[in-house]
Amino acid sequence: MRILVVEDEPELSRLIVDRLGSAGFDTQPAGTLADARAALASEHFALALLDRRLPDGDGLSLIGDVRKAHPGARVVMLTALDSVPERVTGLDAGADDYLTKPFDMAELLARVRANLRSAATTPGLVEPVVTIGALTFDPAAREAFVAGRPVILHRRELMLLESLARRAGRASTREMLQEEVYGPDEELQSNALDALVSRLRKRLNDENAGVVIHPIRGVGYMLARAPS
Repeated sequence: MRILVVEDEPELSRLIVDRLGSAGFDTQPAGTLADARAALASEHFALALLDRRLPDGDGLSLIGDVRKAHPGARVVMLTALDSVPERVTGLDAGADDYLTKPFDMAELLARVRANLRSAATTPGLVEPVVTIGALTFDPAAREAFVAGRPVILHRRELMLLESLARRAGRASTREMLQEEVYGPDEELQSNALDALVSRLRKRLNDENAGVVIHPIRGVGYMLARAPS
């Protein structure tokens, strides 16, 4: 799914774009209202992250443009305007969510995923199904199938599969996987992620899913098609 990132601070914009890209999302940055409107007119977006204070105006004025160009798209405000009246103003203007600066990237990703799940019932905004080997993963329904047969996974296993499937064929760092599966605040034993990967790998092997979960030394793991 494509996400519009409207943020005029270059360093923060790069951080957001890089983090979303690492999580498997396609992003388009825009630093002004004019740039954002041009992007909305030419590309399709499932979600927009909007700053309030932009060089050419208030990001709230973009909400109507987002709704008109992409009905059903979600809007999340990212702003330093953190008072209750400001948050109320943003939500009353049509925003679906509001995250105040400074924010944690793990929380931003969690809110993006939650908003996209909410948007999944809107026609045209369903996240593409991932197919690799005999495995099919449906991000909207959060269901896995092998050769059309449903695969029953425990909650953590399913969350891990979702994280790996979003970046199928690319490395997922240990830090990303731990954030997305366990959250930023949960205390973990040092081998918790490795044990979970081992359990998921065994389940997929038992189902003849035709995929492998490669360990990437010093980085993390990657989901890929099994060799023929």
